[in-house]
Amino acid sequence: MAKPSITNLHLPESFYGSVKISKDVPSHSVTAIKHMFEDVEISGPVPENCNIKDFYSDLIRGHLKPQRVVRGRVTCLLSVAPDITNVYRSVHGGAVAAIAETVSVACARTVVAEDKELFLGELNVSYLSGARSNEEVIVDGSVLRSGGNLSVVAVEFKLEKTGQLIYAARATFYHTPVAKM
Repeated sequence: MAKPSITNLHLPESFYGSVKISKDVPSHSVTAIKHMFEDVEISGPVPENCNIKDFYSDLIRGHLKPQRVVRGRVTCLLSVAPDITNVYRSVHGGAVAAIAETVSVACARTVVAEDKELFLGELNVSYLSGARSNEEVIVDGSVLRSGGNLSVVAVEFKLEKTGQLIYAARATFYHTPVAKM
C-alpha cells in the first residue's frame, strides 16, 4: 500500500491548512477523516444564535419533561428531535452524555444538602443501541450511594415503546462546601 502524501490523495489543500498528517496513515483513512470534518460539516464556525450563555444546557433541558421526582430518584421523558441527533439520525453521543449529566445532577440534588456544591468527577456512558428522531425515551436516574463527600448516580435510558435499554450511564459527584465571601 502506498504511503499517503498530499500529492497522491487528491484532496483540497483547504483540508490540510496547518494539519500535520503522518506518512504512515493510509490514504483511505485520511479521506474518511476529511469527509467527517468537511463534508459532514462538523467543523466550522458556531452560528451566532448558538453562541450565547447556556445555549447547550437550554437545548438539552428543552427535550426533557420531568415525570417523577422522589428522594434519590428522578424520571424524565426525552423527546428525540433532529437538533440532538447525529448524521445517522439517532441521539448524538454528546447529547446522551449531557442528558445523563443533567438527570444525574437533579437526582443527586434530591439527597445532597443545599449548602454543598456538586462537582462532576466522572461520567461514563455505555451506548448499547440508539433512539431515532421522533422516538420517546424514559430516562431514569437513581442514587446508588451518597455520603458526606460523594454521590454516585446511575441513569438508564429505555425506549418508551418497548422498554429496551439503549444507554446506561453512571456519574460520580464530589460534594464541596459552597464558598462564602
